[in-house]
Amino acid sequence: MTLLFDLESKLSQVADRFQELENRLADPQLLTDMTEYQKVTRRHRELSEVVTKYQKWCRVRDARNEAAELMNDGDPEMAEMAEMEFESSSQALEQLESEIQLLFLPKDPNDEKNTFLEIRAGTGGEEAALFAGDLLKMYTRYADQRKWKVEMISANMTGIGGYKEVIVSFKGDDVFSRLKYEGGVHRVQRVPETEASGRIHTSAVTVVVMPEADEVDVQINEADLRIDTYHSSGPGGQSVNTTDSAIRITHAPSGLVVSCQDEKSQHKNKAKAMQVLRARLYELEQRKAQEEQSATRRGMVGSGDRSEKIRTYNYPENRLTDHRIGLRLYCLDRILEGDLDPVVDPMVLHVQTEQLQRQSLT
Repeated sequence: MTLLFDLESKLSQVADRFQELENRLADPQLLTDMTEYQKVTRRHRELSEVVTKYQKWCRVRDARNEAAELMNDGDPEMAEMAEMEFESSSQALEQLESEIQLLFLPKDPNDEKNTFLEIRAGTGGEEAALFAGDLLKMYTRYADQRKWKVEMISANMTGIGGYKEVIVSFKGDDVFSRLKYEGGVHRVQRVPETEASGRIHTSAVTVVVMPEADEVDVQINEADLRIDTYHSSGPGGQSVNTTDSAIRITHAPSGLVVSCQDEKSQHKNKAKAMQVLRARLYELEQRKAQEEQSATRRGMVGSGDRSEKIRTYNYPENRLTDHRIGLRLYCLDRILEGDLDPVVDPMVLHVQTEQLQRQSLT
């Protein structure tokens, strides 16, 4: 198997462009324009992986061609060694070609963005609220493993430690690309702590994943906002502080309402609430665009609707099931401790495979 001519030609062009960027980065004059410097640095980093793979592919191709020539050597022992090298190089080439094709898939512009995760208790009352807390712990532990920064934006807690609703911000490398397929209904099957008879209950929690939106991404007219202040409150309604520091923002055109009371400062609560509102509006726009391509999206990961059940967490069997791709893992305890890569990686691979199949048909 060899790379298609047009792809190999494209890789050669990428290598040339990469060299141009390296030359620019070596020019001290570039440092006088930090915006341009960051742009060149980012593009250089993006192309670096492609060029590295291409250079490796060239070396393996040359080794395979050399082995092919030696296979015709009159020495039987040399010919046998050359045949083994040829087979090994051919397999390595196929693997590299698959990896290179993945690098040329269209990039999601949101992949490198910071992300808001909204977790809401659904069917199941207090048990659903407790599971919302368990999911929050799972995601924050995963964030710790990946060295992401975690910030609580707002939380509506229940009296026994659950969450009716909680919004968390994750900041770091590749946050959205790792979390974007977490959106949907997460169903839990387990015996609640309050269940005396040992009967298994089924509850549900909804997760919404929103890339952080810049002001450039979403324009908000201040005249469209109604901003209310009120006393912050904790579990059971008790007052957290006696000042009107909590903020509620209503966006009239969309009907979206965002509240934030986590900070003692009204100014900080307003800033956080505006961040969440901007992210929700951005997600709304993204969803409308995705609905226009719903057939394609369903082929990738289902409809993506928030009401769609994406996973089941079965505690008695220590099992996690991802219903979108038929994945079953019997290590739920490890997953809940933040070991999410065995769940995320197959989902990402599934989407990439679907993209490659569609690409090959066009």
